Amino acid sequence: MPDWIRHPWIAGAETPDRMRGRNDKHFCQRQWGNFSRPVSFPVFDSMQTRFVLINTSHAGNVGATARAMKTMGFDDLVLVSPRWANVLNREETIQRASGALDVLKKARIVATLDEALDGITHLCATAMTPRDFGPPAVAPRQHFEQLSKAESRSEQGVAFLFGSERFGMQNEDVYRCHVALSIPSNPEFGSLNLGSAVQVIAYEWRLALGGYTVAHASGPSELADAAQLAGMLAHWEQALVSIGFLDPQAPKKLMPRLNQLFNRASLTQEEIHILRGIAKMMDRSGLAPNALLSAGAATKD
Repeated sequence: MPDWIRHPWIAGAETPDRMRGRNDKHFCQRQWGNFSRPVSFPVFDSMQTRFVLINTSHAGNVGATARAMKTMGFDDLVLVSPRWANVLNREETIQRASGALDVLKKARIVATLDEALDGITHLCATAMTPRDFGPPAVAPRQHFEQLSKAESRSEQGVAFLFGSERFGMQNEDVYRCHVALSIPSNPEFGSLNLGSAVQVIAYEWRLALGGYTVAHASGPSELADAAQLAGMLAHWEQALVSIGFLDPQAPKKLMPRLNQLFNRASLTQEEIHILRGIAKMMDRSGLAPNALLSAGAATKD
């Protein structure tokens, strides 16, 4: 199975002996319990956000990361010693970026993690392994809510670190981080590829920063005012009389009930026009039989 499909963040893929090795392979929530150790938070003014990919081996994942970042409004991408020196220009990278070429153009390739973290204050690993020491494992949303509500702010930033597809983050890289983010997932199948994991983290962080509004195809419609509603009801009353549905001599409560119905509907001006058009056609269909009857009576005379 290709490495870009079989990501190491798979619950059943590890054994205790392998998990005690030098590399950290886990990102999703596992059954080892929660860490309760408190985390200290630096604070941010501009909320500089950087995504760092360490030893990435598949060009397509770099493109997918750029796409995920741009979707959530981020563009600071740093690659630490990727497999391909020309990864930013490879065809697979460009195809998987799906238009996020500006992120790729701005991205940097560095030799060490220290270079990638220049100017960054708060480090978030994307890993979770049972260990005697190291950063606490926290769900992204829980951590980001606290991080974004910090009181005093500086011009520093936060970095999200992602390890290689096959081995994840090395332990020494995880240990230098303030927290290990863990995406809660199906305990029986927690497999995420690198691009998907970046998308989840980017979305959760954007949500904590305020998020985006849902885009509408057009601007909001203006509600009809009282005069427009009253005019439409008068038109409907005339139309209902013309088709024989409303007896003007015994109207009962039909029109007040329709008035209440339309009030609950909170009609827009466009909807008022539609209802008036319906009333107009009702008027015509009601007047036509009456006109024929009148013509017939005149012929007999």
